[in-house]
Amino acid sequence: MKFDRRSLALAAATVALAACSDMVIKADRTKDDPGAPASGDAAQDAAVQAQASANPLAEGIDRAAFSTAMPDAEPGRQMMIRAQVLLDRARFSPGVIDGAYGENVRQAIAAFEAANGMPVDGQLDAAVFEKLTAIDASPIMQDYVITEADVKGPFAPKIPDDYEDMAELERLSYTSPAEMLAERFHMDEDLLRALNPDADFTKSGTPLLVVRPGDDKLATQVARIEVDKAEREARAFDAAGRLLAVYPATVGSSDMPAPSGRLKVAAIAPDPTWTYDPAKLNFGKAGKKLTIAAGPNNPVGSIWIDLTKDTYGIHGTPEPEKVGKADSQGCVRLTNWDAEELGSAVSQGTEVVFVGTEGTSGRAPA
Repeated sequence: MKFDRRSLALAAATVALAACSDMVIKADRTKDDPGAPASGDAAQDAAVQAQASANPLAEGIDRAAFSTAMPDAEPGRQMMIRAQVLLDRARFSPGVIDGAYGENVRQAIAAFEAANGMPVDGQLDAAVFEKLTAIDASPIMQDYVITEADVKGPFAPKIPDDYEDMAELERLSYTSPAEMLAERFHMDEDLLRALNPDADFTKSGTPLLVVRPGDDKLATQVARIEVDKAEREARAFDAAGRLLAVYPATVGSSDMPAPSGRLKVAAIAPDPTWTYDPAKLNFGKAGKKLTIAAGPNNPVGSIWIDLTKDTYGIHGTPEPEKVGKADSQGCVRLTNWDAEELGSAVSQGTEVVFVGTEGTSGRAPA
């Protein structure tokens, strides 16, 4: 969904050899997002936590009530932004926070309903909205000031589509401060720009209005991951079988299915490089083995969770807005922030169970 920024501002991996990757190698991600909340910059952390100032738009979203208005109308859009942020904080990830109702939101709501003993239909009705806001009534929006670290880069001028061209880049970094900041706050870049129509994202000191998402840290260690191929969803459970988090996922396709049965986590590689080997992978046009540099815009995103089936893994993506909406080459693709959250709570040997069948959930083809 594309936003009318003006109106919003004014409103106050296939077969076993055709999976995602041949090999990934750990690298250093801090080159791309040195201003992230985990940086230890006390002044910046305080700014990130500050409540949004008296801003009619922020107040409207913070106080948004249940509305039957469509999400493209202002009351419905503000309600949906609030609901998406609350779902994100509650570990029922809607993917990118974009203020629009879509399949990922339906999934997140359905999982929330099931976990709370409510009738399951995936619809944002009054009962669901009341439950979400009762659990968390804190502000949805916050002020943020762009720092010198945010605009320092380096940024990639463009990420090419061709793997051979990608292999020429020293790093697949973010392409702009706006892209980096949108990902940091789990937001769609269009929404970030719509909330800040006059902002210069390349200038330090620029004030922004952003959402306050979850903290990207699960309450306890993950003992089992369940990947639902039909629902295109990954679920994390603790050792007692309690649900810890639910994430929308791109999980293979009918032509290039994900694995079936039980696997385990073999290794975790933050900020991975990615190796394209045409001898093992049956997608792409390159005729030779290539190593693609690390970075959040790498084909497997900012983290690779390797599985005990050659070339398969759970990983991030350079296109978070497409998670759950497009096919993969057999792997399990999450947004970078969801993949990082999951990766920080798993270890070698964590069980990964694949259930369901691709293409049976009733989704329209992407």
